[in-house]
Amino acid sequence: MMSLVVHLKTAAHLRGKGDRIAKVTFRGLPLYSRIAENCGEVAHFNETFRWPIASRLDQNEMLEVQVYNYSKVFTNRLVGTFCMVLQKVAEEGHLELTDTLIDDNNMSIKTSVTIDIRYQPMDGTGGMWSDGEFLDVPDDRDGMFAFETDSLLSGQSHGSGTSPGRSLQGSIPTFRKAGRGVFSAMKLGKTKCSKDDHKRGDEPAVLEMEDLDKKAMRLAGMLEPDTISLASVTAVTTNVSNKRSKPDIKMEPSSGRPVDYQISITVIEARQLIGLNMDPVVCVEVGDDKKYTSMKESTNCPYYNEYFVFDFHVPPDVMFDKIIKLSVIHSKNLLRSGTLVGTFKMDVGTVYSQPEHQFYHKWAVLSDPDDITAGCKGYVKCDIAVVGKGDNIKTPHKANETDEDDIEGNLLLPEGIPAERQWARFYVKIHRAEGLPKMNTSIMANVKKAFIGENRDLVDPYVQVQFSGQKGKTSVQKSSYEPIWNEQVIFTELFPPLCKRIKVQIRDSDKVNDVAIGTHFVDLRKISNDGDKGFLPTLGPAWVNMYGSTRQYTLMDEHQDLNDGLGEGVSFRARLLISVAVEILDTTSPEIICSTDVQVEPVSNISESATGKMEEFFLFGSFLEATMIDRKIGDKPISFEITIGNYGNHIDGVSKSSSVKKKKKEDENQEEENELIQNSSEDEADEDADLTSVSSTPPMKPFITDRNYFHLPYFEKKPCVYIKSWWQDQRRRLYNSNMMDKIADKLEEGLNDVQEIIKTEKAFPERRLRGALEELTIGCSRYVTLANKDVNLAGRTKLDRERLKSCMREMDSMGQQAKQIRTQVKKNTVKEKLKLAQNFLQRLRFLADEPQHSIPDVFIWMMSNNKRIAYARIPSKDILFSVVDEETGKDCGKVKAVFLKLPGKKGFGPAGWTVQAKLELYLWLGLNKSRKDFLNGLPNGFEEIRATKTGHGLPPVTLVYDMKQVFQLRAHMYQARSLFAADSSGLSDPFARVFFSSQSQVTEVLNETLCPTWDQLLVFDDVELFGEATELRDDPPIIVVEFYDQDTVGKAEFIGRTFAKPTIKMCDEPYGPPRFPPQLEYYQIYRGNSIAGELLAAFELLQVGPGGRADLPPLEGPTDSERGPILPVPLGIRPVLSRYRIEVLFWGLRDLKRINLAQVDRPRVDIECAGRGVQSVLIQNYKKNPNFSTLVKWFEVDLPENELLHPPLNIRVVDCRAFGRYILVGSHAVSTLRHFIYSPPDKSCNNWASAAKLMNGYMVLTNGCSQARSSPSFSSRTFSRPAGDISVNLEAEPPIRKMDTVVKLDAMSDAVVKVDMNEDESDKEKKKKKKKKKGGVEEEEETDERVLDWWSKYFASIETLKENLRSQEAAQAEAEEREDLEIAAEAAEIRPDDLHLKGSKMRERFKEKKSSKQKRSHAADSSEKRPPKARVDELVVYNKELESEYGNFEDWLHTFNLYRGKAGDDDEHALDDDRIVGRFKGSLCMYKVPLSQEITRETGYDPNMGMFQSIPHNDPIHVLVRVYVVRATDLHPADINGKADPYIAIKLGKSEIKDKENYISKQLNPVFGKSFDIEATFPMESMLTVSVYDWDLVGTDDLIGETKIDLENRFYSKFRATCGIASNYSMHGYNIWRDPMKPSQILAKLCKEGKIDGPHYGPGGKVKVANRIFTGPTEIEDENGLKKQTEEHLALSVLNHWEEIPRVGCKLVPEHVETRPLLNPDKPGIEQGRLEMWVDMFPMDMPAPGPAIDTSPRKPKRYELRVIIWNTDEVILEDDDYFTGEKSSDIFVRGWLKGQQEDKQDTDVHYHSLTGEGNFNWRFVFPFDYLVAEEKIVISKKESMFSWDETEYKIPARLTMQVWDADHFSADDFLGAIELDLNRFPRGAKTAKQCNLDMIRNEQELPTISIFKQKRVKGWWPFVARDENDEMELTGKVEAELHLVTAEEAEKSPVGLGRNEPDPLEKPNRPDTTFLWFLSPLKAIRYLVCNRYKWLIIKIVLALLLLIMIGLFLYSMPGYLVKKLLGA
Repeated sequence: MMSLVVHLKTAAHLRGKGDRIAKVTFRGLPLYSRIAENCGEVAHFNETFRWPIASRLDQNEMLEVQVYNYSKVFTNRLVGTFCMVLQKVAEEGHLELTDTLIDDNNMSIKTSVTIDIRYQPMDGTGGMWSDGEFLDVPDDRDGMFAFETDSLLSGQSHGSGTSPGRSLQGSIPTFRKAGRGVFSAMKLGKTKCSKDDHKRGDEPAVLEMEDLDKKAMRLAGMLEPDTISLASVTAVTTNVSNKRSKPDIKMEPSSGRPVDYQISITVIEARQLIGLNMDPVVCVEVGDDKKYTSMKESTNCPYYNEYFVFDFHVPPDVMFDKIIKLSVIHSKNLLRSGTLVGTFKMDVGTVYSQPEHQFYHKWAVLSDPDDITAGCKGYVKCDIAVVGKGDNIKTPHKANETDEDDIEGNLLLPEGIPAERQWARFYVKIHRAEGLPKMNTSIMANVKKAFIGENRDLVDPYVQVQFSGQKGKTSVQKSSYEPIWNEQVIFTELFPPLCKRIKVQIRDSDKVNDVAIGTHFVDLRKISNDGDKGFLPTLGPAWVNMYGSTRQYTLMDEHQDLNDGLGEGVSFRARLLISVAVEILDTTSPEIICSTDVQVEPVSNISESATGKMEEFFLFGSFLEATMIDRKIGDKPISFEITIGNYGNHIDGVSKSSSVKKKKKEDENQEEENELIQNSSEDEADEDADLTSVSSTPPMKPFITDRNYFHLPYFEKKPCVYIKSWWQDQRRRLYNSNMMDKIADKLEEGLNDVQEIIKTEKAFPERRLRGALEELTIGCSRYVTLANKDVNLAGRTKLDRERLKSCMREMDSMGQQAKQIRTQVKKNTVKEKLKLAQNFLQRLRFLADEPQHSIPDVFIWMMSNNKRIAYARIPSKDILFSVVDEETGKDCGKVKAVFLKLPGKKGFGPAGWTVQAKLELYLWLGLNKSRKDFLNGLPNGFEEIRATKTGHGLPPVTLVYDMKQVFQLRAHMYQARSLFAADSSGLSDPFARVFFSSQSQVTEVLNETLCPTWDQLLVFDDVELFGEATELRDDPPIIVVEFYDQDTVGKAEFIGRTFAKPTIKMCDEPYGPPRFPPQLEYYQIYRGNSIAGELLAAFELLQVGPGGRADLPPLEGPTDSERGPILPVPLGIRPVLSRYRIEVLFWGLRDLKRINLAQVDRPRVDIECAGRGVQSVLIQNYKKNPNFSTLVKWFEVDLPENELLHPPLNIRVVDCRAFGRYILVGSHAVSTLRHFIYSPPDKSCNNWASAAKLMNGYMVLTNGCSQARSSPSFSSRTFSRPAGDISVNLEAEPPIRKMDTVVKLDAMSDAVVKVDMNEDESDKEKKKKKKKKKGGVEEEEETDERVLDWWSKYFASIETLKENLRSQEAAQAEAEEREDLEIAAEAAEIRPDDLHLKGSKMRERFKEKKSSKQKRSHAADSSEKRPPKARVDELVVYNKELESEYGNFEDWLHTFNLYRGKAGDDDEHALDDDRIVGRFKGSLCMYKVPLSQEITRETGYDPNMGMFQSIPHNDPIHVLVRVYVVRATDLHPADINGKADPYIAIKLGKSEIKDKENYISKQLNPVFGKSFDIEATFPMESMLTVSVYDWDLVGTDDLIGETKIDLENRFYSKFRATCGIASNYSMHGYNIWRDPMKPSQILAKLCKEGKIDGPHYGPGGKVKVANRIFTGPTEIEDENGLKKQTEEHLALSVLNHWEEIPRVGCKLVPEHVETRPLLNPDKPGIEQGRLEMWVDMFPMDMPAPGPAIDTSPRKPKRYELRVIIWNTDEVILEDDDYFTGEKSSDIFVRGWLKGQQEDKQDTDVHYHSLTGEGNFNWRFVFPFDYLVAEEKIVISKKESMFSWDETEYKIPARLTMQVWDADHFSADDFLGAIELDLNRFPRGAKTAKQCNLDMIRNEQELPTISIFKQKRVKGWWPFVARDENDEMELTGKVEAELHLVTAEEAEKSPVGLGRNEPDPLEKPNRPDTTFLWFLSPLKAIRYLVCNRYKWLIIKIVLALLLLIMIGLFLYSMPGYLVKKLLGA
């Protein structure tokens, strides 16, 4: 790396004693030494300065050393200067010397300096030296680098705004950026150690140089540095030097504009709802709109499948803050609102930020807002999608959902949010506000004053807080501009919340209506961090600033929206002190409040110092230029006002609070806190005693620039403003943001460069990306060191500390990742790594946004007549000063071009495009203490004029420049392309206006074009610029170029604007390479926010020296006499041209609309490119035949060699009317001709084009069997075959079929492709016996050929499609995992011996990845694991339009849309569709003349057709079009009930078919299954429209949506899209061949057209086509089962592999179903549903095709389910007996299949069961219609009594059985239930004992059975209910038998209901007590005694006996004793 290093040792013989500082300058970059304090004669600096340089050291370059006497207060005094020419250094590389200085008068003085200079060039010629020689600066100054706390340092930086080059930690000098602000921080310190030397070639050269050297170097072709910005390419992207900032080119505010949104929500079902026997309804609420589902009765798991759509037209911010709320309500009806079960809330923004903007089939967890201690209240399964304009939603394919629902795994939560969310309290504390505007008129105040007698503040503020759909508000503080609330609003919400923003709004309470004063949004993502070291949301206490409309009070405020937080605020409104905290609740604690209602309670006051120490800030601004002032305001004097907060705002700023009477200084017109005045230090007070703020410039009358714009005469005198203000000192927050923003800006610039390099196909994008990543790494590490120094200032909040920690962690990890990614950037990975780098950029921008405000933004207003006209808003952080360079704002102390715009809604649309004024403005904001540097960044050469003569410390009010330079600007305007159409003709008459300084010039107007080539040089003479010449050289002002459309009447219309910077030549520089003459470059043109074209131009600014203009390079005079005095662009700048021939294929015109009400009759097409062109022949009668009779024409034209500079080609269609009039119909500009450039084929790779294709996984549809298939494994098996032949084998194989595709490639270009295709009947028989995998499409009994129909094929294909999607996802995950592995591996520096091992794994993975690319593939071994599917031939289901898969079928015929009318002012050309007036079909081909002979010599070359050989003729052709419509999904509801009654309408040309009588009632997913035949004649009728309409009984039918298909392109395409090629050939059955041409005929035709050899059918099932051999079966079976020989299978196998044929091969369209989005012209861009369909076309001159395939929807099959309830057991006992108090139950069982109202059946009652046993022997019979493929029961019923016809519902087949307790008088009691899914339910237990809860709980693990397979099942199942704690409990068991019979079997063996005939069941044997006990009291008593109390009685009897015995014993004992004693 080249560098110049200067070691400054000492300065000797100084006079006096004092502090000294030295400045060393090289190539205009000054570096400062440290301050040598208090030194006498000798100052020991001992300091090293280093300049990395990118171009060699020139012999004449200078080094300058200046020594100053340093003063803290005054400016430094120059002691002397030492200059030397570096000639000797350049030659020898090292020089040491001592020399004397010279003073200002060029006299030598005694003082001398000693320096040591070293120069190390690239190649090391300048003497070698080691870094260590003198970089070791003594380490005694660590403490020097203190931050900008209040130390002495705060005033130490000098000169031109640079920070002193003091050393950081001793050894590393800190540098500023030089020259262009493009390069990264240099690599400092030691050079790398030698082991890395071999990598040097790849290292980025991190270079610093100026503009000049950069271009020079690029042209000199030395090592291209990575980090060089392409600033020149991207117009204005870089700060070319340190004194100017780049302007933002997009003008119009985009937020706040309403946009269309559509939210679609499908509520599918609910599960596990808490509650007994509920009737649930789901309410869907978005914002304030509510919609309800229907009610399902008596079920805890209702199935709805209902679709709701909400349409909105609101600004994005409003949309994304709306809350989506799903609530389940129990038993709602007309009379009562029902009870809430639970709700789920989420904001729209969360959904929109999901991938594809949707949640699909996810479960929402319901929670009860009134009881937060309760757990989950159930789940609702739903789809939610949010579609904005232009978003297309990819719906996962809707087929039968057989996947078992895993609720926990599919919760409706964004990625990374835990499934178990906890309740939390959100505390928003509102402390106080200040600076409020008045919200009442003063008249009111005067009235009040008259009555009340005191002056009141004119505002009554309160604060309203909104969060997740709830609102809380504080109390109202009457009449106060500085209200104090000290209240907190508490929300209770689940954490983490799914609502992103808290909205805090200050409102003014008013009798009539409350209005917002200002709004602030708190984004929870920015005040918390969810990482493992993260923190809960916390904020403040901190001030937030609110912005909105201007402050003067008007009754109707036109900008009121701004106060509600929409759009960019145009004025400061107030600041509010708030804090936010979150506390996670422990819901188990007893004293918790259960409800989630908002609470408001008072909080204690916080101390003044909590938000930081008050400091005095100083804002300085200087207006260097004010131009481009809109002419509407140009007649009155104009002034500019700058405000910060309310400071500086004289008109409507200061609402003096009447309550607090302030002490005022004599002439101070600001409000100030008292203590500040007392605190300010004494000396400051003297100095500033008379510092009145000057916040606006003196009014001046503007001068005219041209007829659109004025300018103010700020020539030598530049007005200045300055404001003092007091704010809490929270600069650290802004510094933190600034550091990150700067890193982000640098990264963004690097990434833009990389994209530009890729786009313009320049070399080495990877180098630039590496450089950008390196800059990022360096920036991150620098950030960590700087941020680490952060000190504990007053007012640091918890968020400040946590944010700092997390920012440092993030930046550290980002730096590491960037470093890692940098090592992996290779040529082929640039694009993906670029994506990763863009993620970094987003992360940086997110981190840099500081949620806690400090200093409010600065507003600049243009005032005229004391009215505010236009404004600009500049964030205060951008202009904030810091001693540390990285922390300084990017525009601080720099000249910035500022464009003023209109406020609020006025700035929308065309008004927002124009500039109100352009200012060149210099701003500086910092602490008043450190203000001595505030002028440093201004261009030098001025004198300060102060307001008063006395105080020298005052800032100037005017700057007078005594230095000015004269320049000449040459603008080389070459051409523009893709401009907006501004006239109704669809073209423009554009001219460009160039503004520079206060001059402007115009190009000529070119009529009727969107791509003008002006080729004009505009010369601006005598441009005066102020400041030093050298500074101007680095840093010219920008040039603004505006484009207008010239109108004959009225003023010209604005089309767009771009900015540019000129290349500068000073008078002492030569005009020659490398910088001159300048290159033409592209500049993006913008109109508002949309890109409006590109300008190709070059700009040079030449200094006019003392010799006047004569010294400038000469201008060639006008060469064309025709163009008058217009100068053309000179030769060295205009591009080099060469001769091209452009051939045009004219095919025809389509769909031309009427022009001025007249139809187009005789159109003609004109093609023009670069001034040359060709016209088509006239179409004589457009109606009869819209095709051209002459197909090919050509013209020759001179075009630039460089393809990127090719001008656009214009296509225009004119209509020739009578009397020689021509009318423009429409036009189209082909902006890039690159697609049409013909390059002759490369002979060497001619043959194996298809090898590459194979590798790309093109083998998509080789065979129709849905078998697993491994990828083409490139094995090295060789087959003995003649070279050049390729064999494809298609024979039968053993039944388990693993497909083995072998492709062998070697130098001879043989390939063997073996594809297995099976048509063997015996094989099929074997297959049938195999069990199918679960959820298969057919049951095994159905696999019989006769039963298979087209739908079997369709469903099998959908299964395959889903499998493919799954395997693709798996492969993607695999690839990502592999990447992570690689990264980890690279980080760990793998040892070589691991490498081959890793390599082989990678190879395996690669194979797997490849296999997943194939359409039909699973992992290679899955076929063994899964039992094979029954073999059904398949078709391909595309989940998009067919043409998107085949490049719009524009393989040779292109369609160009013709536009007419003005371009819409909408952002993304959304309205262009309305401008289309027709389409031109044709093609282009361009090539350099002359063309090689080989092509023209080929046989059959027709010179008339040029490059378009062998294209079909375009005579009219009759075609039979057969449209098959399968089904529609997700239609937009058209009726009030949220449904639609859809039917199909088809239109082609004049013929229209409306299938109105076959509408499908109340369906949003109708299955049509229809085919329609239409005859058409191409080209007249070629656009097919298929629409879905909604049938209405009354009124006209509404269009739901339509899709258009261009049949002509399909018909003529080489992909053969007329009739899809099936995977197998059969002559009968469901897979019958549809095409009238058999495969062999098609193959023969293709071979003939492609002029290839073949087909040759050989023996043994082989066919040879173009030296490839394919094999396959040769027999076929006809209807009667006879086998015949055939070649069709062979031919078909070739067609299925046609893409492998060299030269002519391409993928032929297979048999398919395409999915097309339905669009409605009223809702452009938003999908209204999708239609699955396909189209076949058959030319009428061929044999007629057979009948259409029957795709009519499957009729559901009729079944009967017989359920016998035998017994129940252990049913819980509900009733208490009146007399005996014992428990019993009167049990009965209820069951239903379709829904409760429909077919519920009850058993009889088993009365008085005392044990829970019940005996029934009762039979339920449920007849039902069932669709096997979809596993749904079909019900048709009327929705209500008012319905016109029946609606068909599809519901899952679920049998519900419930056990009840019958009551005579009250309602029956529900005891328990079980629901069995008839497809998958647990097998019943053998006995009642084995039956338990686990059968329900562990449903997933247990094996399940399907009644459709088993037919008959008997067993015990448990009844369950949920207890109070929401636990499942067993409430009984039922023994049941399920028997399924088909309708026919049911007829043969009928059965009775209950116990009736036929086939009756015997009576149950019930115990007698079941009869009521009063009928036979004795029996009952006996039963009671025997059964219940038997043991009790026995126990009592025994106890009595025992007692009697003891009594007797006691009674007789004394007698016996006496007897004994007396010896009786």
